[in-house]
Amino acid sequence: MKKAAVDKIIDSYGADRSQIIAILNEVQDEERYLPEETLKHIAERLKLPLAQLYSISTFYRAFSLVPKGKHQCTVCMGTACHVRGSDRVLSEIERVLKVKSGETTKDREFSLDTVNCVGACALGPLVIVDKEYHGGASPNQVPTILGKSKPTAKK
Repeated sequence: MKKAAVDKIIDSYGADRSQIIAILNEVQDEERYLPEETLKHIAERLKLPLAQLYSISTFYRAFSLVPKGKHQCTVCMGTACHVRGSDRVLSEIERVLKVKSGETTKDREFSLDTVNCVGACALGPLVIVDKEYHGGASPNQVPTILGKSKPTAKK
């Protein structure tokens, strides 16, 4: 991300240090992660220690220091989802995307993650793709679920 684009984001928050999470969030929305050079620039502009930005970036799970895919796929592994087969759904997603949980596809189209619970237990097993909830997911539905974002998903 070019410094001018980062400066525009910082300026939109009045270069207010108390808005650091919002600034980082907006940068990540653009880049799909927080590049080291960008963090250094933000630290300089806001006169914050770089270590503080790294602390924030690693504390909140929403932030990533490594590139993420264009599409985010999350599988709930909470108890209600697990007893309904979320482990089998996750295995099928891993097979279709050819990645393991916590990884990003080589083409950076998808990142796959798991969460312990999203609080939608009645919908389990639950898969979330780009903030769209797919309740009652089964391994057979994986190509359709991913197909909303990946037209070449194998059936």
